[in-house]
Amino acid sequence: MFKRFASLQWKSFFRSANLGKSLGIKIVMGFFGIYMLLSLAATGAGMYFILKEIFPDQSPMWTISQYFIYWILMELFLRYFMQKLPVMDIKPFLTTPVKKSTIAHYILGRSAASIYNLLTLFFIVPFAIVLLFNGYPVLNVLLWIVGIIGIVLSINYVNLLVNKNDKVLIGIGILLALGYGLDYFGVFSIKAFFAPVFHALYAYPITVLIPVVLTALIYYVNYKFLRDKIYLDAKLKTKAVEANTSDMSWTKRFGEMGSFLQLDLKMIWRNKRTKSQVYISILFVFYGLVFYTQEMYSSMMPMKAFVGIFMTGIFLSNFGQFIPAWDSSYYSMMMSQNIPMRKYLESKVSLIMVSIVFMFLLTLPYVYFGWDALAINFGCALYNLGVNIPVILYFGSFNKKRIELDQSPFGNMQGASATQFLVMVPVLIVPIVIFSIFYYIFSLEVAVGLLSVLGIIGFAMKNYLIGLITEQYKKKKYGMIAGFKEKAS
Repeated sequence: MFKRFASLQWKSFFRSANLGKSLGIKIVMGFFGIYMLLSLAATGAGMYFILKEIFPDQSPMWTISQYFIYWILMELFLRYFMQKLPVMDIKPFLTTPVKKSTIAHYILGRSAASIYNLLTLFFIVPFAIVLLFNGYPVLNVLLWIVGIIGIVLSINYVNLLVNKNDKVLIGIGILLALGYGLDYFGVFSIKAFFAPVFHALYAYPITVLIPVVLTALIYYVNYKFLRDKIYLDAKLKTKAVEANTSDMSWTKRFGEMGSFLQLDLKMIWRNKRTKSQVYISILFVFYGLVFYTQEMYSSMMPMKAFVGIFMTGIFLSNFGQFIPAWDSSYYSMMMSQNIPMRKYLESKVSLIMVSIVFMFLLTLPYVYFGWDALAINFGCALYNLGVNIPVILYFGSFNKKRIELDQSPFGNMQGASATQFLVMVPVLIVPIVIFSIFYYIFSLEVAVGLLSVLGIIGFAMKNYLIGLITEQYKKKKYGMIAGFKEKAS
């Protein structure tokens, strides 16, 4: 029966009306997947020697065990966004003599074959092979691999249970940030506490039974949940949806622009893809820790400027590059009304400006690493406010591809076109080039000052620039409407 299910889904894919688009995307994603797997395999093979070089007095296996708790939390966090739940059209099977248990087992089996489960294996298997060549006990290493596979599958099935639960996502994010903070500032060593737990999978092979039993238990919980949901009546029952209402009457104080601002805020909060952009933006405020905590980046000021532009403008990039495609499902209706285009664009500008200021405030703790970090982030925030907002808004006038708001942001190419790649040149590369030239010719103060001045000039010319961009949107109006109506775009 499993073979029959696989055959039916294979035929469904190749007989789809959108085969060209689906096949093209899968081929591109396949190349990226192969590159990632090969990179992980190479990293795993070299990790033994890297750890030996960095920690000469410590066993590489012990070092790996120290970071396992972070790996588990990070994988859960990333799977929340990236891993799509295994689905199949089960309705036709509910009127046939196919056991519900068979359908449930097939769905869970497909989930176990996910590429996200292969990522860890492509890292640990080459690492384990190097361990064997360096005299580590064969039985211990092989059972350690089995234990890791058990942990990976446990994470996979836990994700199926908690996926799309915002509270769980926030909890995992807090644990990650709290654990790293306690470790970094020396308050409590999370690594030292959990290292013996994960090292036991290698040192005491009998402990491999723990992740194996845990996997079987979580699998059974998923199986029971799915089997109890597979009923034809469930398809006939009207789905009750709780209305998510919120009082945003405060937006009325912004006049005509307030109605658009209210519409944007509701859209962001009520849809998966836009809400995920907010979470991702907040998450990337920790991106600076990758650079500020590393000695090798301490003297690379252009890299710090990149981090400043990126952190303070992450929502600008993620949200702004798809303006007005976010409104594509009702854009034609909006354009048929007596709605001033300028007010519509000004509401987008106001929303992005608030995000830049908010992200800059979140980066204030980086002053711990020196006043240079604060100055660079401040200059980059001003540049984003004055220059990058008009730039990304202008490029938005070329968007003609529809976006379905209830789709996940990862692995989703809806709305993407050459525009999204081209806009990154003026938004990210140009300010870094400007900063680098004036930093190396003059000084850090001059480079930061220039970014700030450019931002202030752009902000002073905001009304004029929005006027020009408004005319551009009016010229592209009918092309956008036609493009947004194409649901397969």
